[in-house]
Parts: sequence; C-alpha cells; structure tokens
Amino acid sequence: MELDVVIVGAGPAGLAAAIELAQLARRDGTELNIGVLEKAAALGEHSLSGAVVNPRAFRELFPDLQEGDFPFRGPVRKEAVYLLTADRRVRLPVPPTMRNHGNSVASLCEIVRWLGEKAAALGVNIFTGFPAASLLVDGPRVVGVRTAATGLDRAGRPLANYLAPNDLVAKVTALAEGTRGMLAQAWCEWRQVTAENPEIFALGVKEIWETKRALGTIVHTLGWPLPSDAFGGSFMYPLAPNLVALGLVVGLDYRDSALDVHGLFQRMKRHPLFRRYLEGGEMVEWGAKTIPEGGYYSVPTRRSGDGVVMLGDSAGFVDVPSLKGIHYAMQSGMFAARAVFAALKHGDPSAVRLGDYDRMVNASFIMQDLYRTRNMRLAFKDGFYAGALKAGLMTLTGGRFPGGRIAMPRDADVARRLTPGLRPGSGEIPDGRLTFSKVDGVFKAGNATRDTIPTHLIVGRDVPSEAADFYARLCPAGVYERIDSGLRVNAPNCIDCKATDVLGPRWTPREGGSGPKYKRM
Repeated sequence: MELDVVIVGAGPAGLAAAIELAQLARRDGTELNIGVLEKAAALGEHSLSGAVVNPRAFRELFPDLQEGDFPFRGPVRKEAVYLLTADRRVRLPVPPTMRNHGNSVASLCEIVRWLGEKAAALGVNIFTGFPAASLLVDGPRVVGVRTAATGLDRAGRPLANYLAPNDLVAKVTALAEGTRGMLAQAWCEWRQVTAENPEIFALGVKEIWETKRALGTIVHTLGWPLPSDAFGGSFMYPLAPNLVALGLVVGLDYRDSALDVHGLFQRMKRHPLFRRYLEGGEMVEWGAKTIPEGGYYSVPTRRSGDGVVMLGDSAGFVDVPSLKGIHYAMQSGMFAARAVFAALKHGDPSAVRLGDYDRMVNASFIMQDLYRTRNMRLAFKDGFYAGALKAGLMTLTGGRFPGGRIAMPRDADVARRLTPGLRPGSGEIPDGRLTFSKVDGVFKAGNATRDTIPTHLIVGRDVPSEAADFYARLCPAGVYERIDSGLRVNAPNCIDCKATDVLGPRWTPREGGSGPKYKRM
C-alpha cells in the first residue's frame, strides 16, 4: 500500500498529527492519503494515563469547540498532596508545578476514541490491529513500515487465518508509538541520534473502582509505601460520583531488587486514605504502563530525519514535576503535521525540510516547560529526601542547579541490592476484595491474547535465579515466573507495559489485536 503519510500509533500524538494534517490539506484543497497504524484491536484499548489534562492543545486543534465539547470527565475543583506513613497522612502545600487549576480529569482511552472519530470524519484511514514491526528504508531515508505477521502458532507456523506482513510505503513516516517506541529506538540507533542523558522510565500500575463514596478532590501522595531510595508516588482521581481512578508510579531506577510495584500498590490501598473510598466498592479495570521520565536532557537532539518524524512519548515529551504529557504529545503531533505538510507541498520530505518540526518544538512551550524542570526528576537519584530538597530549591531558581546537568545512568545500569532467600509472591496474600493478584489484574485488563501465540519477548538462555526473581517481581502482569530450572515466560499475559524491555527481556511487536482491552484507562 502506498500512502502520503503513515503514522505509527493511534495515541494522542499520532491522532493529533493526523487531524492537523487532514485539516491543513482540506483548507488548502489538497488531497492527502493519511494512514494511522494501531496495534490494538480497537482505538484506546492500549492507552493508559492518570490523567489530569491541560486543555491547551485541544483548544488549538479544535478552535471552534467549547471546553464542554472535549472528552473530559470534569474540571479539577479541589486538589490535595499528602506525605504518607504506614497509617497516617500529612497534608502538604501543593507544589507550584503540580497545581491543576484550569485542567480536567479524563480517561485517555476515551480521549483516543474521540480523537479517532474526529480523524475518521476528516478522511483519515485508521488501521486497527496492525502493529508496525520494522522500518522500510532506502539509503538514509525512511520510506515506510512493515507490519507484523498475524495467525502464527507458537512455533511460528502459519495457521488458517495467517496474514503475511504488509509493506506500507509512504513519503513521510511519523513515529508516535508511545512509551519505549521500538521503531523510534531503532531509528535513533541507526542514525546515531542521541541525547545528553539516556531516557529513564517509571512503571505505573492503575485501577478503576466503582465506589460507594464520592471523591471530589484529586489526590497525590509521596512517601509510603515506597522506600526512601525509590522515586514515585500515587494518585487518586474522581471520574464520576461513583467512579475513581487510582494508581502508583515508581521510577525504574529503584535500588532494591525485591521491589514489586504491583505488590506495593496493593499494599497501599490498605492505607486509611484510600481504604475509606474503596471499601465496599469493586475494582472494575486494571492496567500498567511505563512512562518516560528523563525530561529535557533525555529528549533526542533531533526528532526528524529523511522521511521521518518522532512524536510524543516516543520522543520523551513528558514533564514529571507537573505530571503532564498528553498535551505535549498532541502539540508535538500538530507541529509535526505542519512541517510534514510544508515538506510535501515542496515535494521535499528531506531531513533539512522536516527539520522545521524540531525548530517548532524547540521554540515552543514544550521545551520551555521541560527546561524549567530539567533537573528536578534527576535530583532524586540520591534518594527521596535529598531529591525533595534539591527539587524545592530548583522551583525557586527556575531549574538552575550548581554544576548544571545532573548525569543519569540507564535504568538497566543502576546497581541493585539483593535480598537473599526472598522469593517472588512471598508477601501478603491478596484478599480478592481490596487487594488482587497479578493474574486478577490481567483478567481485569481484558487481556484477549491467544495462548498459542508465538512469544514476542526475547529472553536469554540460562537466566540466573536472581535475575529470574527480579523479572518476576518487576513485571506487573505475571509474565515471568521463577521455576527450579530457571525462568518460565507466560507471554500471553503481557499487557505491553514495556517494564522488562527497560530492564531485561526485550519486547517486540506481536499479532495485531493482542494484549489488553482497556476501556476507561
């Protein structure tokens, strides 16, 4: 198939790019064949975020719509930040970076479905259930993508429903794969595109609860249940009078190899702050996803090349201190669309012409915001309390810090301490009412992966027992299991969070439509 533009990933970045590009073409009287590839079976099924959304990008992309027309659950009316101990809470002033006046609570799944409807109405072709597996190149130029095969058995043999990989050839390819984008990584490695710091990541585990008690405040917490040398915190947001979203996010540079984010999250819900809302309710949805946290110094030095642009989370456009990424993703998509449209009008989708995208991003609020908070997340590399002090000072100095850039190692290079004799799953037993196992979570994610699918996770042979235990704790979906002979991989459990892709076994695209089926994440 030949297209003018192929966009890999139907998230907020990719769909905003498609909508802006289609609007530009319509205003100009130009016909463009735009295709969006999405690996999920339906739009939004692989989308997960907190989410409290800054509406700025929505207003720019849809200037004729009113605030009430946007796919938000409701405006932020009250907010609170707490420092937790095991059974108490201390209310803190809301840090300036976290103030959410004018923002709205939303479900990213619902945002994506809404954006998809807008894109389709403009004539954009959206192909769900088609993961992009590799780049097509001609010399230094990206000329499209190849999709993954569908309908293979566990040994890789074709079944009756087999579909061979398809090549989608395009004048411009936009990589909007989201966190830890495989094609974005491949392009950066191939073209030797780097950043001052490596990208670092966090893992977030989230649940949706139907509750008997209404929550009218967005809540963020620091401290317990995390150890003092781990970065992260929790959130609890009202989605409706009887619907609450809550989750725990932990940086993957944690030092204790025995840390289990899903397990900590389950333990966290026993705290009185959360329990009072959840008790008597029902957990109706569960999910997990990694988040790029490196900020300004981890954004690649260029996000464009011959025939290609890189958008959203794939480019690292997330501001951790404000807990925001969706509006940056959408704005980057709009900038990319403008640069791509101009390049196609000139018949020149070269690196020089598409470099206008980088110039737009660099001059925008995206990089200005990331620069103001450039060292804040990095300051926590030496622990929570030292990091909180440094980050507080940086709030006053506009991000300035003695010595300039704080260098960070890759998450995979962080030294971690071992706890001899402690096996995964040896902690608290889930009660099935307030706390749940990883298998329970995968069920609530709506995972519909075939049991006979070929494994898409690349794991080395003869995995040491310590590494097997580490992977078993790290994965929130119970994909990895320590057995006497080494490591068992339950690949159908995978929800594409990419956590082990950061720290161990590599993730690769699998059969389209596999994985979770999120509805309100």
